[in-house]
Amino acid sequence: MQLIECPWCGPREETEFHYGGQAHIAYPETPSELTDTEWAQYIFFRANPKGLFAERWSHSGGCRRWFNAVRDTRTYTFLATYRSGEPQPEVQS
Repeated sequence: MQLIECPWCGPREETEFHYGGQAHIAYPETPSELTDTEWAQYIFFRANPKGLFAERWSHSGGCRRWFNAVRDTRTYTFLATYRSGEPQPEVQS
């Protein structure tokens, strides 16, 4: 079982968390003005890197808060977690 560090609750088992997609994606300012293609790009197209990746996570089995994490997609290792709204920390794999 892997431990994930919740920024509010501390380390907890991974079964308490849910993945929420790529972090730091800005919601369109005027979504009603987007074309179908632009809306599809926003909804469905995300980065899929091999290596470090900033993601959103929810501590659904605990405090129920959202936070961000930097994870290495090659090893599934969490290298950093930080609260939403905070800048992404610099980490090295």
